[in-house]
Amino acid sequence: MEFVKGHGTENDFVVLPDADGSLDLDAGEGHLVRALCHRRRGIGADGVLRVVRTDAPVAVAAGVDGSEATWFMDYRNADGSLAEMCGNGVRVFARYLVDAGLVAPGTHPVATRAGTRWVTVDRTGPVTVDMGPAVLGPASTTVVDGVELTGVAVDVGNPHLACVTGTALDALDLATPPAYDRSLFPHGVNVEVLTPLADGAVRLRVHERGSGETRSCGTGTVAGAVAALEAAGRHTGTVTVHTPGGTLLVGVDGATTTLTGPAELVAHGTWGAAVPAGV
Repeated sequence: MEFVKGHGTENDFVVLPDADGSLDLDAGEGHLVRALCHRRRGIGADGVLRVVRTDAPVAVAAGVDGSEATWFMDYRNADGSLAEMCGNGVRVFARYLVDAGLVAPGTHPVATRAGTRWVTVDRTGPVTVDMGPAVLGPASTTVVDGVELTGVAVDVGNPHLACVTGTALDALDLATPPAYDRSLFPHGVNVEVLTPLADGAVRLRVHERGSGETRSCGTGTVAGAVAALEAAGRHTGTVTVHTPGGTLLVGVDGATTTLTGPAELVAHGTWGAAVPAGV
């Protein structure tokens, strides 16, 4: 099985070229995905990006609209669970499409479970994705490393709870899934902790459902930027977001949001190992 390894601000992915959707990623409740993403016995990644044509049966079954896009980003978290959208992942996905010669440099639609996302990618340099509007929800609380924090729900095609806080970010342990209101987030939630907006920038850490703490999260970066602007009494603007894995730029206007940052492919190979039991 051929694979490519890539990352966007150290949020890393195994890319699986599978145009006709012949790979069974659901067998054993995501056993193969967990094996691929295992950082000791596998390739190691925060998730898997399967590159599938939108007319493939697996994409049609997922309800993907192929009227605009030719390619579907079938994203799986490291634990094998499905995710609606991944902002860093879709940029890496677009970089792969260009490098593999499946699309030319330029602006292209990519189908996701959260809808179509338009991505602008050249042969080198940063990649920009139109993330669509971020929808603010109610305030809610979470408990991170024994500390209760208040945040705001933000829907970026997937659910987030973004907490702007004066608590020292480096002191928090985000390895354990934070507690949250399951009635508000019945399918789980990504939790961001971030500093207040200062000179147009914030620092941010994130715990992603199904993956744990990651070095960066594209949708979480957008959610955090929107929350930081709102906390500062603003509804639009440009925010520089510093994550442990690197820096991203988020644009927020009245109609949509954009995410710009690096996307790199670092390795190509063949997965030939048997899937270990108990992963």
